[in-house]
Parts: sequence; structure tokens; C-alpha cells
Amino acid sequence: MERPIEELEREREGLQKKANELRKKRDDLHLQSKQLAKERDDLNAEVRALRNKIKEHKKKRDELNERVKHAKKKRDELNKAYLSAKKKLREIEKSRSSALGVNISRLKKELKKLELEQMTKPMTPAKEKEVIEQIAQLHLKIKDYEKKLSEDVKLKRALEELQIAREKAEKQHAQVETLADKAQSEHENMIKLLKQSDNLIKKVNELQEKIVFVKIEADKTHKEFIECVDRIHELERIISSTKEKHKRERREKETSSIKREAYEVFERFKRGEKLSTEDLLLLQKAGLI
Repeated sequence: MERPIEELEREREGLQKKANELRKKRDDLHLQSKQLAKERDDLNAEVRALRNKIKEHKKKRDELNERVKHAKKKRDELNKAYLSAKKKLREIEKSRSSALGVNISRLKKELKKLELEQMTKPMTPAKEKEVIEQIAQLHLKIKDYEKKLSEDVKLKRALEELQIAREKAEKQHAQVETLADKAQSEHENMIKLLKQSDNLIKKVNELQEKIVFVKIEADKTHKEFIECVDRIHELERIISSTKEKHKRERREKETSSIKREAYEVFERFKRGEKLSTEDLLLLQKAGLI
């Protein structure tokens, strides 16, 4: 059954309205996708910049760790030299103590013991006086011994060597700590940037997921839009075809009516009736004259 043109045109108008809405929705989704893509690309640019900085910190950290390694090796060598100088000094001191008949270590231990007793143990005045005299004698013995040792050239040289070795070892240890602190600082900066990079990458992935969903929705909307447009075109063809059919039917109806009238006029003509100008034009139009 043929549908009325008015009904077809109403359907077309409804579809046109829907198509306009779908086109706007699709364009809005494409714009949203474009904006999200720009935001994603900007974040990716930040990630690339952070990765370059991370590489720089890692390179510096590794270089500093290598320097720490060499500095520690040198420090160990200097510590060995210090211990060797210390051992040498003790041997000389021991030799000199034997020569002088004095055991400086024993005297110092005894001095500390007496000083501790004086400070901590209750004593009678006589006993305390005796301890004080002993402490004073020990101080004198130690001082006299140290004076004699300080005049010993070989011992003095050994002390100087020990002092130099200690200073070198301490200086090298300070350098190790400085380099290690710098390496740690580079490492911490690298870790900090890595965390920032990870957070940005997480945001990039979230944006990419949104972009995919938006594109899927845009494609779906575009498909619906095309279906609407195709249906509109189909309706326009049907409407056009129907209108053309109606015109043709009207023309055929009009032609049939003219022919009937012309035959009636022609019959009058054959009967010898007088024809008007309009009658003659009708016969001509119908092709009868």
C-alpha cells in the first residue's frame, strides 16, 4: 500500500532533525577526542623531558659511584699506611720504654685507676693524701718519660709520619663521604623524577582509555548519522517518485478528458454542426485535425 506523501515528508523531517542532532553529537565527540589527544600528547612530552632528566641523574650517579669506588680503594690503602705507621710508632715506643726501664702503658693504666678510686671510693683523709701523692708521682714519671721520648729523633719522625698518614686517611675518608652524598643526592633526584614520570604515564593511560571510548562513541554516532542520511535520501527518492507518478496520473487523466471532449466535438463536426474557435483548438490539441 502506497504511503501518503505527507506521512513520508513528516518522517523525513523527523529524520532530518535526528540527523542534525547526531551530526552535532559526532562533531562534539570528535572535538573532545582532539582535546584529549592534545592533553595526552602534552603529557607525553613532559614524560620525555622527565626521562631525559632521569638519564642525566642516572649517568651522574653512576659516574659518582665509580669515583666512590676508586676513592674507597685509595682510602683503604691510606688506612693501611696509617695502621702501619701506628704499628711502627708502638714498636719504637716499646723499644724506648724497655731502654728506659719504664712501661708507659702500665703507668697510664695505674694513673687512671687511682684517679677513679679518688673520685668514687670513700677514703680517710690520710688515705686520700697518700693516693694524691701517688697520682702526682705518676704524672711526673709520665711527663718525664714523654719529655725524653719527645727528644728522640726517630720517635719524633715516627710521630710525624703517623700524623701525616692520619690526615691523609681522614681527608680521603671525607672525600669518599662527599662523593657518596652527591651520588645519593643524584639517586634520590632520579627516584623522585621516576615517581613523577610514573604518575604522568598513569594519567596518559587514563586519557588514552578515554580517547578510545570517545572514538568508539563517535564512530557509533557517525554510523547512526549515515543511516539517517541514507534513509532521508531514500525517502526523498520515494517522495519524488510518488510526486512524479501523481503528476503523470493527472496528465493522463487530463489527456483522457480532452480526448473525450474532442471526440464529442468531432462527432458534432461530422454531423455538420458549426464549431467554435475553441472547438477547433480542442480538436487540434487532441490530434484529430
